Amino acid sequence: MTRMTAAAVAALMLSPLAAQAGDPAAGEQNFRQCASCHGIVDPDGTVIQRLAPTGPNLWGVAGRQAGAYEGYARFSNAIIAAGAEHGVVWDEESFVAYVEDPSGFLRDVTGDSRARSNMNHRLRGSAEDIYAYLAQFSAD
Repeated sequence: MTRMTAAAVAALMLSPLAAQAGDPAAGEQNFRQCASCHGIVDPDGTVIQRLAPTGPNLWGVAGRQAGAYEGYARFSNAIIAAGAEHGVVWDEESFVAYVEDPSGFLRDVTGDSRARSNMNHRLRGSAEDIYAYLAQFSAD
């Protein structure tokens, strides 16, 4: 293996997309579960998925601090605390755990047995795919 090929392989292995278990194509199909509350719009205003009025824009969610989407004012105090005080950043593991049990995840992370999420829907069986789909949409 040449030095250049070895470097390319190493870079691919270290990229955020390399470690994902999900299938982005399946995630695009499964995103319909999310579309009533969330959309995906890039910083230039290009609409990938129509932005719904309920939840925050999911452009750049992969790698973003929990509860920290600028301009979105409807985060629960618990999700803001999860990000700001407990360092939660949306990687595949935290995203999957959150969407499968939003309030339970926040209670575990914050240690607050009364913590609540504003997200009422629980995803079952497609969270890894949806994360892989969303991970494609970021400035990185």
